[in-house]
Parts: sequence; C-alpha cells; structure tokens
Amino acid sequence: MAQPLISIIVPVWNEEEFLPELLRRVRAAPLPGEREILVVDDGSTDGSAEIAEAEAAAHPGLIRVFRHGKNRGKGAAVRTALGKARGEFTVIQDADLEYDPREYERLLGPLLEGRAEAVFGTRFAVGVERRVLYFWHSLANRVLTTLVNVVADLNLTDVWTCYKAARTELLRSIPITSPRFGFEPEITIKLAQRQVPIYETPVSYHGRTYEEGKKIGKWDAVAAVFTILRCAVTRNIYREAGPEILDILSRAPRFNRWMAETVTPFLGRRVMEIGSGIGNLSRHLAPRRERYLATDIDAEHLARLRARFSHRPHMEVRHCNLAEPGDFDGLEGSVDAVVCLNVLEHVEDDRTGLANIYRALAPGGRAVVLVPEGMSVYGTLDEALGHCRRYSEEELRGKMTEAGLEVERVLYFNRPTRPGWFVNGRILKRRTFSRFQIWVFDRLVWFWRRIDGWLPWRPTSLIAVGRKPE
Repeated sequence: MAQPLISIIVPVWNEEEFLPELLRRVRAAPLPGEREILVVDDGSTDGSAEIAEAEAAAHPGLIRVFRHGKNRGKGAAVRTALGKARGEFTVIQDADLEYDPREYERLLGPLLEGRAEAVFGTRFAVGVERRVLYFWHSLANRVLTTLVNVVADLNLTDVWTCYKAARTELLRSIPITSPRFGFEPEITIKLAQRQVPIYETPVSYHGRTYEEGKKIGKWDAVAAVFTILRCAVTRNIYREAGPEILDILSRAPRFNRWMAETVTPFLGRRVMEIGSGIGNLSRHLAPRRERYLATDIDAEHLARLRARFSHRPHMEVRHCNLAEPGDFDGLEGSVDAVVCLNVLEHVEDDRTGLANIYRALAPGGRAVVLVPEGMSVYGTLDEALGHCRRYSEEELRGKMTEAGLEVERVLYFNRPTRPGWFVNGRILKRRTFSRFQIWVFDRLVWFWRRIDGWLPWRPTSLIAVGRKPE
C-alpha cells in the first residue's frame, strides 16, 4: 500500500529564535508516510520570513513558504496553507516548540486506521509530560472548552490544543472565517456539525511564558466567546451547495427512516448501496445484513463512510461509479439487492447504469431504484444537486425492462414535498433547502406518512422494484 503524503502546516509570526530548530525537528520526526512542510509567514517583522526562505532553498521540494504582507492571524495562515496542501492528511504545527513533532505518529494513528477523521492532541491527559504554567490561563482554557463542548455536544478536554490533524480535503471543504485564534473553536464546532468522528490522543506540552514569547491573550479569549456564539447560531459548514443539501437531509432522521422502511421489504441478506453519500440511509439499511456494500464516487464521502461505520464488520466501503462498467468487475451476481436511491438521475448514461446494476445482482435479486418524478417540477434545486433529469413512470419502467429487469411494482413516494419543491426550485429559484423547512417537515413525518397516499397530485419520487430473472 502506498505511503500517504502528510502536509505539515506551520503558521509563523515573529519566531526567528525557534523556527530553525522547529523545522529541523519536523524534518526528522518519524512519520507513517512522506511529508511536505508548508510554512506561512504571517507578516513577521523579525527575520522569520528570511529564515523560512533559506530553509526552503536548502530543502527544495520538501519545504514551501508562503508570505502574508501583514499579520492576519493564525486562522488566515492555516487557510492559506490548506489551499496549497497536497497531502492526504494535514497536521497543524505551531512554530514555538511547545509541541513535540516526535508525536506525529500518535496523532495520525486514528486517521490512518480509518477510525477518525480529525484528531486533537490533548495536553490534559493523565500520564504525559507537560510544563506547569498559569492557573488563570488554564481556567480560561477549561471554561472555553466547556462552552465549545456545550455548543458542539462534545466531551473534548482541550479545544485550544495547537495539535490538530485531519484529512486535508475535509478541512479544505469547511469555510474557515476566523482570522486569529478563533480558528480553534470554529474548526472544532464545524467538525462537530459535520458529524465527523473526532478522537483525542495525549501529547506532551512544553509551554512558554509570556516573557518567552507566548502570544495568545485575554482579548483572544473574549473574541473566542463571540466566535463560539456565532458558530452556535449559524451552520456555515460547506463550501458547495450539493454537500450542504446532503447535510440538511441528514438532519431529517424521521424522513430517512421512512424511506428506509419503504425499501427494506425488498432487500435480502447481501445488499449493495449505490451512492451512499454520508450514510444517511446506510445507517438504517445496514444492520442485520450478512454483507452490506456501501459505495460512492466522492472521496470525501468514502472517507466519512469508513470512519462512521468502522465498527460494523460486515460493512464494506468502496469506490463505485454507476456509469463505469469497470467498477462492477468482480461484483457479478454477488448481491441479493442493489439499492439505488436518488442516484440514477445524476448519470448521463442511465441505461449503462441500470445494466451495471443488473450485472451485480444474483439471479432472483432485486434492484430498488428511487428517482425524482416529473420534469414539470425540474428547477434550480435539481440543477444544484446535479440532476440530469426527472423521470416519468413510463420512462423508468421502460429503461429497467431494457436492462433485463422485470419490473414488479412502482411505488409513488412522498407527495407532501412536491409543492414545496416546485415553489423553491421553479418560482423562488433557490439552490438549497431551508433548514427550518426541513426541521418542520421532519417532525411531521408521522402525519405525512398517513396522508401520502391520499393527496391528489403526483409524487416527488418514484420507487421501482425490478427483479433479475432466475
């Protein structure tokens, strides 16, 4: 297996005394892979920038340097480096020698094993070495950590640790707006809002006094409170609309359960799910299966699935593009059911997609395909989600039959949301859902389920069940 590339981000502001030794330690630290070191000089007024440039010249290809014209803060420096990082994983390393690079392997372990998507190095675990410093500073740390935990519903011991590691693409996909030390609570709360598995691991700590150059102060603590409050009342956690919509739908557990319970009667012991996303449906469909194969084409989603379901031994996660026949090689006749919910409409060549589903099914196996119904409501929401089309029942039946599947039945699913989809996507031209709308809708799912079959208009979705002949 290829060794991963680790991006080590080093924000620097006036650290000429410590930077050469820090970079030497970073270069020498044991790592479970290759490394690149990204130094961001944040408007230093001493010789830090020149030292970084000299180190980069002495180690070409290993160290890269980026410079801010003026001091913008740690959050801004991390944001700059993330835009340039090439590694699969990122470690944030302050330049002040308070943290020991020899502990990278401990920090990266849960990431490499697929158990975590972010790891915080805590200074407050029992049994590790740390320098004893200010009581009031420690008290403020604990109070602010508690406040973050309340907002994020976590039980972290050290939000303000400067040792944080995560998958690079995950960090890059989160909008970071805090320029200074507010980065620490902001990234923590947004990771929690993304529902990613976060681990803590003990690290040693060799803190500095203010006389020795410590920079964080009381006004940073005040600013952090405002950052925490802002993150508590907002949910700006994705840069793109598509993933944001998936996140919104993940906050509709009753609706997801309704969908899962609708398709479950048609599934067998061995199930393949096409387009699992972040696992909104997988969590309902996977239990009690002999084999559950969760697939997607998005690397971010695949990593999320592996971490989220690492405790399920029967769960397999793999890349699989519905439109690529090669991705189905080796899967021929291997599953009792293929679940394809809200995926086929994304595929330009949907006939090839259905043929691939047919290949994966064992004789007598079923394809359960959910698609959006009716081009009359196609609008900006469909465009934001990447829908190539919405289906009529006749078109869906015809294409499944053409693929060799015997269509046993077609269910009309979720009539209540069709008017809202039309208004939001065709009239208001919105490209995402209102979180409040979804919140209200989800809490009334018990009611929508009872009236779904009685409403006089077309459904939002069609669910077709097709059987592969024995």
